[in-house]
Amino acid sequence: MPVDHDAAPGNSKIPDRVKLGQRYHHLPGATPRGIAVSPLLDEPLIVVTAADQADERPVALRELATYSLAVPPPTTDCGQAVLHAFHQAGFTPTTRYVTADIAAQLALARVGLATALVPRTAIDPATPGIRMTPIEDRQILRLLFAATRHTETANPTTTAVIAALRTAARQGSRTTHLPAP
Repeated sequence: MPVDHDAAPGNSKIPDRVKLGQRYHHLPGATPRGIAVSPLLDEPLIVVTAADQADERPVALRELATYSLAVPPPTTDCGQAVLHAFHQAGFTPTTRYVTADIAAQLALARVGLATALVPRTAIDPATPGIRMTPIEDRQILRLLFAATRHTETANPTTTAVIAALRTAARQGSRTTHLPAP
């Protein structure tokens, strides 16, 4: 979060900023001192396959042991969350493709080259050629949050922005796709 280090503490000329972030539940949730975190949405990753390759029933995570997968790099938080979940389910995945590009993961799933695990709000439900299936047993969750400077008194504008973000997150979780900025 950018901060004007030359300004005196409490100086009202420093604008409040709201930053959006994400954190996967298996990772420690260390919040830096002086930062306030406002949770917006707990969002599951979902299984994405070609429309003709799966039925609509929820998938047990262990079933993915037999799939060829497109996963994020293990150096990313999402990649670590996916690998952690697979190891907790008792297997090492068969990784065919490694990419942090969600559009590439969806394209690979659409043409039947791989199965992907993707955050639900990252997918437009009208995307043709894919099937989205929830994980039934060991959900992989990420927390979407807003972060601000911690202050003794609430800034009404910041409070309104966070309330609007919560509303958008709730609406996005119902439609499974947040509108593009």
